[in-house]
Amino acid sequence: MGSGKLPKAAMSWSSGKDSSMALYETIKSGKFEIVTLLTTVNSDYDRISMHGVRNELLHKQSELSGFPVLEAKIPAKSSNEIYQKAMQKAIDELKKLGVEYMIFGDIFLQDVRDYRIKMMTGTGIEPIFPLWGRNTSKLALEIIDSGIKARISCLDPRKLPTSLGGAEFNRDLLNHLPENVDPCGENGEFHTFVYSAPFFREPMKIKNGESVLRDNFYFTDLEKY
Repeated sequence: MGSGKLPKAAMSWSSGKDSSMALYETIKSGKFEIVTLLTTVNSDYDRISMHGVRNELLHKQSELSGFPVLEAKIPAKSSNEIYQKAMQKAIDELKKLGVEYMIFGDIFLQDVRDYRIKMMTGTGIEPIFPLWGRNTSKLALEIIDSGIKARISCLDPRKLPTSLGGAEFNRDLLNHLPENVDPCGENGEFHTFVYSAPFFREPMKIKNGESVLRDNFYFTDLEKY
């Protein structure tokens, strides 16, 4: 079978625990060569879209993991058309890198999975979902036990108390989550930022900064120190 080289893959990277776990399991499988982390970045605020994490922290993750970042930049008030154009530009870059697969960290939201598949259709890049269908109670513990360390960067104050902004994603947090909150936050109850992982050469030193309520979400500004 040719030279025996591994097929190239990109990781759809949110900077959080689920994409970290999906990446870790992909690395352990030994089936792919990860060539880049694809991240959607808000060009107006220079922060990761949805999570609100500073771009400098994203690039610190890249440095510590050894995987380069490919940014899909979109403005704060982005239409679906603008988003699609940004993603098409990113996909064109991925194809130049020889990427054949895209890894996603989605767990059970079928509409999100269907959208990802539709987005990849016709691109020559096949979507892969390593965490799909997993029990999130068990998966949350597996993420913690793997050595992935994260803090809550963003939460929905309608679902969680704002006092959990910047909280560690650990067993204590899981034990104190309201019953209607998914342990992995898969319904958008909270998002995380990973500062240590088995594929980082060392942990990142971060601290909690100011917290703000914006667009109905509570963001905790994580900072390097």
